[in-house]
Amino acid sequence: MEIINSTIADTEAIFKLYDAAIAFQKTKFNKHWQGFDAGLVEKEIKENRQWKIMVDDSIVCIFAITFNDVAIWGEKDNQPSIYIHRIVTHPLFRGNNYVKDIVAWAKKYCKENNKQFIRMDTWGDNQKLIEHYTNNGFTFLGLSGEIKSDALPKHYDSVTLSLFEIKID
Repeated sequence: MEIINSTIADTEAIFKLYDAAIAFQKTKFNKHWQGFDAGLVEKEIKENRQWKIMVDDSIVCIFAITFNDVAIWGEKDNQPSIYIHRIVTHPLFRGNNYVKDIVAWAKKYCKENNKQFIRMDTWGDNQKLIEHYTNNGFTFLGLSGEIKSDALPKHYDSVTLSLFEIKID
């Protein structure tokens, strides 16, 4: 298993994984992603912020990072952090807890890049993901206020989020 940057050649596979994730979300929860702009993903790839977990020659999981998330984190956004978004596991590889691997990778990334926090969010009432993230080392910080930002994907509109972080020692 290795975590490496996604490439433009991965774009079709990334969007297939997003579609599979949305279909899965619809069976498990009352909220779901509403699709993503190809330009956003291409920009993340060009900026080396879109990642993939490879096992042999298969993309088994993808995720994106950003270094600012002021619409969600407000003043805490001033602290040197990475924000993890859109973790998607390939349907054939679910159950392997790639979040654990992403956390280990993110801790190393933070130390190498002078970041103090790893941060994530999910819908405020998604108890299963809240438990999953806390079981993987994140501290649950509580709920955000209602999110209203045109800069974020549509699924963030008028929701409350659960906020998580890991402080890097």
